[in-house]
Amino acid sequence: MLVMAAVLALSACSKNDAESPESSGADKAVQTGGTLEVAYPTQPQSLDPHGTTAEATRDAAKVIYEGLVTINDNYEVIPQLADSFEVSEDNKKVTFKLREGVPFHNGKEMTSEDVVASMVKWSENKPELGEHEWIAVDDYTVELNMSQPSSLVMHFLADVGNLAAVMPKEVAESAEATGAKEYIGTGPFEFVEWKQDEMIKFKKFEDYAQDEDEANGLGGKKEALVDEINWRFVPDASTRVNGLISGQYQFAHMLNYDSIPQVENNPQVEVDVWPYGIEGLVFNKKEGLFKDVKARQAVNNALDMDVIMSSAFTGKDYYELDPSLFLESQTDWYTDAGKENYNPKDPEKAKQLLAEAGYNGEEVVILTSRDYEHHYNAAVATQQMLEKAGMNVKLDVYDWPTLLERRDDPSAYDIFYTGFSTSFTPHQYVFLDSGTQWPGWTEDPEIDRLLDEINAAASQEEAHDLYAQLQEEMWEYLPIINTGKNSRVSGYSKDLKGYTNLSGPNFWNVSINK
Repeated sequence: MLVMAAVLALSACSKNDAESPESSGADKAVQTGGTLEVAYPTQPQSLDPHGTTAEATRDAAKVIYEGLVTINDNYEVIPQLADSFEVSEDNKKVTFKLREGVPFHNGKEMTSEDVVASMVKWSENKPELGEHEWIAVDDYTVELNMSQPSSLVMHFLADVGNLAAVMPKEVAESAEATGAKEYIGTGPFEFVEWKQDEMIKFKKFEDYAQDEDEANGLGGKKEALVDEINWRFVPDASTRVNGLISGQYQFAHMLNYDSIPQVENNPQVEVDVWPYGIEGLVFNKKEGLFKDVKARQAVNNALDMDVIMSSAFTGKDYYELDPSLFLESQTDWYTDAGKENYNPKDPEKAKQLLAEAGYNGEEVVILTSRDYEHHYNAAVATQQMLEKAGMNVKLDVYDWPTLLERRDDPSAYDIFYTGFSTSFTPHQYVFLDSGTQWPGWTEDPEIDRLLDEINAAASQEEAHDLYAQLQEEMWEYLPIINTGKNSRVSGYSKDLKGYTNLSGPNFWNVSINK
């Protein structure tokens, strides 16, 4: 896994200062044109990334939207639509100088008014910024002023999982609660149409304003080398695999782990195994049984993480047991704090805690979906273990978009499984902060206090010590259960050149060479 950058040393950065290693992107002898056929396991609810952390939105939205900043191959924050940025010494003000002459897909030039309107909309879901104000200083200068210092603000802005996408002012201001009504960005591809339950079509943006720097991570030079992308929704894993092998698709996301040997034995296909993050069992803490922390602790004691992870991810080549939200290589944050409460495997204590929580045989509903087989298999294994502990458990199975809708309703379920890709800071794990009101509805003043103190920490050492306390509290309070870390698997045709995977698949600088 790529090394994470130090978070607290950000004071100023400009495109001319940053050094970029050569990208593994587009080959110099690449062919251009053609249609890229992508097989993706599920349909997003929206292509507006401001109000969601859903990967189905993240992965598709990346081709049409860009932010002020992004990350390079080393997870360092670099400018994107900003030409440069400067963070004040007191960490309360950021000044962005915008690139000039950047057009939106509707032909309008991006200015500070568009950036401010977009950031105001995006910031509605970012309580970690505290009280703040976005100001258009002139056409190409934007300021972010915060009432409290934040040493992590640039990482919040670079977070691709909740992309701070810039869109036209009129689109941002007319957006509804469900998101923008039009999908217009500055990226290398533009939105064409969405055929529900079938596909989204993107086409090359002919007037795309390329960055002059070399491609680096999610920044630098981007080229739309194919004419179109057909982003097809293919929920059945075997259909994705068979379509990849037959050449129907040049890329298939999230292959079934059982299919890996079949794909590896095909000379026309490459297998891409990539470190992902954690598998998370999320509790509904707003209504029902799991408002009681003892009931959540009972579930934690009833589970065998090895069984759950092997059920979901087949073999130990694709998962590891670890209490931390971060990778060991993320030395700024990694800690095993709370390990005494990770994977205790104590069914008798689970029964005792259930009795103390007053459990009396009520039905426990686990939301799940076969669109992501690993989540479904984890849910089945969990159901079996909880039933052994004396719980009455029902699986409610839906397609993934319906699950995303139902998880917003606290009367509809008790538990659901989802994945959380590795993040840059603790604040980007949406299940921690009470202010996000993300499904699961965490309300823990101690976690909130620690997040605030981490954000304002004077050094990374201090931030790390505070995070260790937070992880201890997380394993007591249990907003979710981190069942373990996992890798994911995709496959692509050997004719596909320039493909990269960083925070999900990326399809700029990608060509079809036959």
